[in-house]
Parts: sequence; C-alpha cells; structure tokens
Amino acid sequence: MRRSTDAILTTHTGSLPRPDDLVALLYAQDSENPTDETFLAERVHTAVAESVRLQIDSGIDVVNDGEMSKVAYSTYVHMRLTGFESHVEVQRHPRADAAAFPRYADWDARHQQSVFRIKRYACTGPVSYVGHSQLQTDIANLKAALADSPATEAFMTAASPGVISWFQPNQYYPNEADYLQAVAEAMREEYEAIYQSGLILQLDCPDLTLSRTVPAGEEVANGGLRIEALNHALRNIPPDRMRLHLCWGNYERPHHTDVPLKDIIHEVLEARPMGLSFEGANPRHEHEWNVFESVKLPPDKVIIPGVLDTTTNYIEHPELVAQRLIRYAKLVGREQVIAGADCGFATFAADPMVHPDVVFAKLGSMVEGARLASEALWG
Repeated sequence: MRRSTDAILTTHTGSLPRPDDLVALLYAQDSENPTDETFLAERVHTAVAESVRLQIDSGIDVVNDGEMSKVAYSTYVHMRLTGFESHVEVQRHPRADAAAFPRYADWDARHQQSVFRIKRYACTGPVSYVGHSQLQTDIANLKAALADSPATEAFMTAASPGVISWFQPNQYYPNEADYLQAVAEAMREEYEAIYQSGLILQLDCPDLTLSRTVPAGEEVANGGLRIEALNHALRNIPPDRMRLHLCWGNYERPHHTDVPLKDIIHEVLEARPMGLSFEGANPRHEHEWNVFESVKLPPDKVIIPGVLDTTTNYIEHPELVAQRLIRYAKLVGREQVIAGADCGFATFAADPMVHPDVVFAKLGSMVEGARLASEALWG
C-alpha cells in the first residue's frame, strides 16, 4: 500500500450508499426470496462502476467497490462459507451503552428496523470456503471500474475471523478458540485471493473493541485470541498489502462504555497488516489522537485515522480536517498518515445514517482538508 510520501493520501473505510433499487435486490436475496440473479449481478456491476467514478471524481486516492454486492459487511459470509444456518435461535450481544439507558434503547430499536431485517446466522456445522465465484465477480467488477484509471490504488474489504464469530455465534465447535481457527482457515482463501488479485486487503475488525464491553458472565474470546486467529489467516500475505479497520460500532449511540484506544493499541499493533484504520472524528474518540504522544508507532505501520464522522450529516470543514491530520502527522510522521473516515457510510445497505449526496460532499471536504494539511506539512 502507498504511503503519503509527497502529500497526505485520502481513502475511506468501505461501505458507501447503494442505489435504492439495488438495496431492494440485496434484501430480497438475503431473505431467500426469488431473485433474478443475472439481473442482480448486472446491477451490482453498474453500481460498482458508478461508485468508483464518484470516488475518483471526489479526489479520493485509494478507492474500493463501495461494498455494492454486500447487504452488510459482516453477514455476507453466510453465502461464502458452509456451516451456517438462519433457522436457529441467534442471541444478539447486548450493548452496554444502550443498556444503561433502557428507554433510549427501546427508542433506538424502533429507529433501526432495517438493521433487524437482515437475517442472523449461527454456525451449526463444519466451516469451509465456497465463495470463490462470488469473490472473483467482486474483484472483476472493481477492476473493470478501474479500467480507465489503472494507476489508482484500490482496496477490498473482508470480514475478519473475529467479527464473523461475533455476529454468527458458535453452536457447533467445542469452544470459541476452535471456532475462530476454523473460520480463519476458511477465510484465508478469500484473503489470499484478494491479495493475489493485486488489490489491497482490508480486514474489518470491530470485534476487537466490541468484545471488551460484554456483560459480566458472558464468555467471549479475548483480544489476543482474536489477533492470533487473524494473523494465522494472514500468514501468507505481506503486511504492506493489508490494512485493518478498528471501530467501536458505527452507530449514533452513547458510546460511554467504549474501551479506550490506549488500552488496546499495543495489542492491535501486533496484527500483521501495515495499515491501521480507526475512529478519530466523532465526539467519543476524537481526543484519542493524543495516544500517539506516548505510543511509538512502528516505522513499518501506517495509520488511517477517521477525520470524517460517518454518523452525522454535518460536512466537516476542510480546515478542521487539516487540523486533525496535522495533529497526527506531527506525532507519527507525515508519511505514516492517510486520511480516512471513522467507519463505513452504509454499514447496512438499507440503513445509511448520512444521505448519499452528503457522503460525497464529506469526502470532497476530506480531500480539500488533506490538501491544506499537505501544504502545511510539506510547505
């Protein structure tokens, strides 16, 4: 992956708004309703082309497919892995921040109906990878969209073993460690195929934070076990062809129980990917730029702090974006900073918190802010 050698590069986290008609098709497919798969495939193809064009037109340096083929970043894997069933009882992990405000939690649930429309799965049998054809179609769509911009660097997102186990709980393997290792070995095929295609691989790992806030008595794999499974799956991929995304849940909720970045940063830096993407723009985590006052970023790592909040329709002023980037650059070095967004802008296909038109205005503001920061840092 590129470094910011001459100016601060820009990217984002993954999901971008899907067209309304594509959303309807994706939800129909997820619900196992009759779907014209040929028509769906063609619509995904055109949506990827349009999304990539909008990203490039906005000035984004490192683009992706917007996750157009996925109804959600973590649950798409049920179509690519064996061993998962939806006709079982799936226990959702309660969120401590919502539990602290019961009336708020009820109110929020009424506003999140589209999220609950997505089917939930559990692991009820041996896990193996069977998504080769779907993955190759995703890769081909992105490469076709980049045909007129061959020099543009691109990435593709993939669910980490830990986030798969977090949202698709184990009901088959004897313990969580065995389940994580099985998922890691299966998903290794997806990770290596993305790398071999020439794209940058991004691993989505919100489980590294979410698993720290479960209620007392609920047994979940610790961060070390999750990093171990991730590194096992990535063992054949050079670190400089990968980035890891860390977040605390892409939703506008209290977040007052979030584990601080300083408590997990050393563990997260043990992961093999060179790039580390994390939240840095929202009111709960913006102050954590100061973590790097005491944490020495290894020279072989690059950080991608969020300089755009992905849960609000406010368009960040370019000068604010520049200020955020300059703070990080002064602590870790300008070549080790890439501008990014806190999380995806459409984590669930039908539940964007930011209007599609505003999304690209925010990305444009980030590009301008990166230009201002580069002027200040390079002169």
